[in-house]
Amino acid sequence: MADRKRVVILGGGFGGLYAAKALKHAPVDVTVIDRRNYHLFQPLLYQVATGSLSPGEIAAPIRSVLNKQKNTNVLLGEVIDIDPAAKSVKLKDGAVIPYDWLIVATGSQGTYFGHDEWHTWAPGLKSVEDATMIRHKILLAFEAAERTTDPDERCAWLTFVIVGAGATGVELAGALGEIANHTLKNDFRSIQPKDARILVVDGGNRVLSTYPEDLSRRAEHALIKLGARVRLGAVVTAVDENGVTLNTSTGTTHIPSHTVIWAAGVAVTDFGRLLAKRTGAETDKAGHIKVTSDLTIPNYPEIFVVGDLATCIDRNGKPLPGVAQVAMQGGAHAAKVITRRARGDSRPLAPFHYFNKGDLAVIGRARAVANIFGVHLSGLIAWFVWLFVHLLYIVEFQSRLLVAIEWGFLYFTFNRGARLITGKAANKPVGKPEPLEDLGD
Repeated sequence: MADRKRVVILGGGFGGLYAAKALKHAPVDVTVIDRRNYHLFQPLLYQVATGSLSPGEIAAPIRSVLNKQKNTNVLLGEVIDIDPAAKSVKLKDGAVIPYDWLIVATGSQGTYFGHDEWHTWAPGLKSVEDATMIRHKILLAFEAAERTTDPDERCAWLTFVIVGAGATGVELAGALGEIANHTLKNDFRSIQPKDARILVVDGGNRVLSTYPEDLSRRAEHALIKLGARVRLGAVVTAVDENGVTLNTSTGTTHIPSHTVIWAAGVAVTDFGRLLAKRTGAETDKAGHIKVTSDLTIPNYPEIFVVGDLATCIDRNGKPLPGVAQVAMQGGAHAAKVITRRARGDSRPLAPFHYFNKGDLAVIGRARAVANIFGVHLSGLIAWFVWLFVHLLYIVEFQSRLLVAIEWGFLYFTFNRGARLITGKAANKPVGKPEPLEDLGD
């Protein structure tokens, strides 16, 4: 056992988890390191943010997922440095972990394009904490609108601005539309939740810009049916407790709102930038590391980079998108390369090729758009495809069952079982006798 090679995987997301599972029968010792003890199914985070699901239904402990893999160890820790020459990584607590092969799958983080101060008033959606904070802000906004008697303040509380018209922004807007029109329909006495204004703003010229144009149009039409409005060609120039300022072709405009949600853009993590510096790796303008055809860093064949941190070119010369499917397939490919090398098979492996299984986005109950192998679907059929695919890829069977039950309950009743105002969020306090953010802890 002493001569067994060591594989260290950084990150328990899609790329890291699929790499670890693919190494189950490899003659190596695997160590998975993550600063969280759970794998998070990020595509459904917006459903936590809008009260459809609870965090535990879209997350699974990494140890539980990998507990049957006798060659795999899981460590809770944060990697802060790497020594490529010594083939080791350093954790925040000072521990040094050696490796023979390293798979870096640390994902990405949200970016405010140089305005990190906006995060206070416009949280992004990358973690469980982000999702519960956004849920807090959304539900609190309706509570605050119920209490205030000032019409302008009530309008500001009932105005929801989502920055970014990608899949996350569109799905959030659709869920918000359902909350306003159905879920909270009979819950208040001083306000009509259906009067809520839901605005999706984006600097591009259409929603879901990576989708075919006809699906973008259908997605926008579905949003309009739910009461949401899209403002394109609008660049955010300021965000504060009183709203968001936009720069458009017609000039500058300010939208009063106490609930702004950020769904625009991702950036490389701090460790990703450090890795590029330590290895001298070439990066693109956004800081993503340019990898070889087998997903390794040039001159470092023992270091694989998969998922959002890597930039890999497809057969058409275009960079692969930062989606879960790319991370999954990249992690599995890296594991396959390592397995062959560990078994002494020096034959070259075919370059990594991403098999695009399609794109899916849901816009509320029984509304979705899908591009599956070039076939464009929308409406109920696309929603069923989305339902099946997401249930299929949720890691644990128990979670799949719980999510299926919750979705069935939501479909027939429009009710959301996780409408809890917990913790604290940056919202402007209102009314007397006490600020609302102190309630519900």
